[in-house]
Amino acid sequence: MDMDRWGFDFIKLFGLLLCLLPVLQACPQNCHCHGGDLQHVICDNVGLKKIPKVAEQTRLLNLQRNNFPVLPTNGFREMKNLVSLHLQHSHIKEISSGAFRGLKQLVYLYLSNNDISIIKAGAFDDLTELTYLYLDHNKISDLPKGVLSPLINLFILQLGNNKLRELRAGAFHGTKDLRWLYLSDNSISSIQPGALDDVENLAIFHLDKNQLSSYPQAAMSKLRVVEDLKLSHNPIKVIPDFAFQSFGRYMETLSLENMNLEKFSDKAFAGVTTLKTVHIENNKLHNLPRSFPFSALQTLTLSNNPWHCSCQLAPLRRWLESTRSRPDAACAAPSAARGQQVRDTAALRSCRLPTKRSKKGSRH
Repeated sequence: MDMDRWGFDFIKLFGLLLCLLPVLQACPQNCHCHGGDLQHVICDNVGLKKIPKVAEQTRLLNLQRNNFPVLPTNGFREMKNLVSLHLQHSHIKEISSGAFRGLKQLVYLYLSNNDISIIKAGAFDDLTELTYLYLDHNKISDLPKGVLSPLINLFILQLGNNKLRELRAGAFHGTKDLRWLYLSDNSISSIQPGALDDVENLAIFHLDKNQLSSYPQAAMSKLRVVEDLKLSHNPIKVIPDFAFQSFGRYMETLSLENMNLEKFSDKAFAGVTTLKTVHIENNKLHNLPRSFPFSALQTLTLSNNPWHCSCQLAPLRRWLESTRSRPDAACAAPSAARGQQVRDTAALRSCRLPTKRSKKGSRH
């Protein structure tokens, strides 16, 4: 009787071990796993050279600091429930076609700090739920038309610190929900008309530290709701009329510092009504245009410009007198005012501020 009972208990135990065996084997060697049913698999800096096999129920897979020169086709195909995939600092040079096939639940994909220069057509197939894509600090020189097309739910795209030289029409085809686009620290010298047609809902657009020599007005005019535009450190000399008009009702932050900027055209700020923060320091500006929107302005940095302290700066003087902050703005001319602050100089004391003109019979 006791033997029978012992045998029965042994069979139960053996059966339990058989059930547990797949779970016990699911955590890759040298990795550690946690969360219910091994939902998080952490393989950070463990010397991997091939994508490991993990349990189908895995939701987060951290493969940072390993060595995967090529992300192969179908490398993650069995990980159907993966939500977050971390591949930073993994010496990746190439993303094969279908590399992420099967990852239809993936929301976060981190590919920063690699050596990616080749993204094959179809590389992002199946990533229809992807919302956050980080490709910064790589060697990407081109965005082939359609490569981002599967990413219909993409919200943030980080492409800073790459080698992009041009944005061509169709570069962002399919990413109509994209809201934050970071292209800082590339070598972009041209943005073709039509390049931004598919991302008209951008709210944050950072293009600083590129090689744009003129404001890409045709492309920018397709944007509708930009709140934060950064063009700093581009060799643009003139901001043209109506530059921001298509999104002027939404723009709150504008960064144009360190550009050698010489001039705003008279109607550069036409349609801009909600601007709160402007950075224009370290340029070659003499004046601000009559269209400059002071009404909602809270922060203005304008040091290191050769301001010509004539009555055209009277609206600036009035704003400086009304703000609690004391931004540096020194006159370069006329010679009698050189070195004096715009806020304090006698050169502007006799200026009469322009009054709002009536629509009819106005005098210029």
